Amino acid sequence: METAGAYESQMPQHNTTTAIKELDDGVIFNNAPPRTLHTRDIVAAGFNICNSWGGVAATLFLGIIAGGPVTIIYGIIVSTVMVGCCVLSAAELAARYATAGGQYHWTWLLAPEKAKRGMVGVRFGLVISMGPLTERELQSYTVGIINIFAWLATSAAVCAILPSIILGLVRHWNPAYMSPRWQAFLIYQASNIAVLIYNIGILRRAGCTHDIGMALSLLMMLTYFITCLARASPKLSSSFVWTVFVNEGTGWSNGIVFLTGLVNPNFGFVGIDGAIHLAEDAKNAATAVPWALVATVVIGFITAFPFVVAMFYCISDAKSVLASPVPIFEIWRQAVRSDSGATTMTALFVLTGYFSLNASQQTASRLTWSFARDRGLVFSGAIGVIHPALGVPVWALIANAFVVFIMGCVHLGSTSAFNAIVATAVILMHITFAITAGLKMLRRRAQHFLPEKKSGWSWNFGKAGWLFDSITVAWGFITLIFYCFPTSNPTTGSSANYAAAVLAVMTLFAVINWFSYAKKHYDGPRVNLERFGDTTGPQ
Repeated sequence: METAGAYESQMPQHNTTTAIKELDDGVIFNNAPPRTLHTRDIVAAGFNICNSWGGVAATLFLGIIAGGPVTIIYGIIVSTVMVGCCVLSAAELAARYATAGGQYHWTWLLAPEKAKRGMVGVRFGLVISMGPLTERELQSYTVGIINIFAWLATSAAVCAILPSIILGLVRHWNPAYMSPRWQAFLIYQASNIAVLIYNIGILRRAGCTHDIGMALSLLMMLTYFITCLARASPKLSSSFVWTVFVNEGTGWSNGIVFLTGLVNPNFGFVGIDGAIHLAEDAKNAATAVPWALVATVVIGFITAFPFVVAMFYCISDAKSVLASPVPIFEIWRQAVRSDSGATTMTALFVLTGYFSLNASQQTASRLTWSFARDRGLVFSGAIGVIHPALGVPVWALIANAFVVFIMGCVHLGSTSAFNAIVATAVILMHITFAITAGLKMLRRRAQHFLPEKKSGWSWNFGKAGWLFDSITVAWGFITLIFYCFPTSNPTTGSSANYAAAVLAVMTLFAVINWFSYAKKHYDGPRVNLERFGDTTGPQ
């Protein structure tokens, strides 16, 4: 294929000793992971990361207080359309440049090469630089660090959801019990470390893990859907399910409440780019990755939308659901009319969370490994290496788990601050999509950046691609603005949204990494553009 040679030398002299080996669908470094994942495995991994019906169910508390059923039900439709456009925009590039770096590789390929000297302005709050460098390198570094932060926040979010559900069950069975925050911290860290060990020593040899996780999740969704509808009595009216909008004491208009509440259904698609970063683990990645992206969105909607609608019909006491620390448990309890039954359902539901965390850690490590391989991170010499015996980026996994550990300490100190970290996972993911889509339009969607048009199905969407790219950019701005809004107006300390503060802290780490290491060593992805065609194009 014409992607062969993609990782040949157009790299700094200190990297020229890196060997490469040819594969059927491209070229990878000799320290890349073995290509063992088939299309089915990539789809399963992508689904497990998002687990859309589970993601929406686990974060219902975000949507219930910000619009209620209307926000969640119609928000799933809105999120599916918006994320679908993001995925189709990304699929064009994934079909041509199937690399673990994904968005930051594409940014470097698409960004203009105008020289920048002196101070370079902050882009999305993540990079400030002094001295000579090209806009291409700056934008690529920016997107790479944004994407890494997005995946670290995603992994941390899953780690945090697990103890909140587990301890919520404890409080239901023992209402007098007030769990100290350190217990949630211990469950969080135990989950983080256990899945890290599994990723390092077992996952590569347990290829069916993602398939089992996906099958279990789909079976549970179908079982819960049928059981709850069959057992629930009485059921809520259709007028309540489809028309009730909850906006009590927020101080915001219904429109703003709806947009801020979309973070709940949008979370059902967080990590949707997972398949992209598993490209170098995949066989026939140029075909498998785009189809996995689309399949994850389609399966996500098919499972999440009917599930959520059915669950709202099964509510018999809406006030109890609003007051519950785990709303989905209370809905199941009302539906099956059994505390024990709802507890069993919730325990199995938690199990799917561990499959999600496992896939998230794996995917995040491949992105971190790729960025370190391109010398974008401090300690790149260790982080950017695949362990020869285990076949996984051990130090990338450990580095990511350490950062997630630190985020757990934030959770120990402040629930509000940690909720902001969760929100940034969605925001930053969409920013990376928006930047690459915007650069495609800046380059006027030149044909040499896109897959070859073929008779029959092609991942080159032609004129329709302009629509997908435009919506992707617009949605990136919407999430950046409205997912940072506080929950009430006027704002108090408890209702404040600390997403902007979290972004500022991430900016600080990005700047420190740049000045301490990346500024001297990061020269962009190791990509030979001659093998992809002319990329000079209009500036």
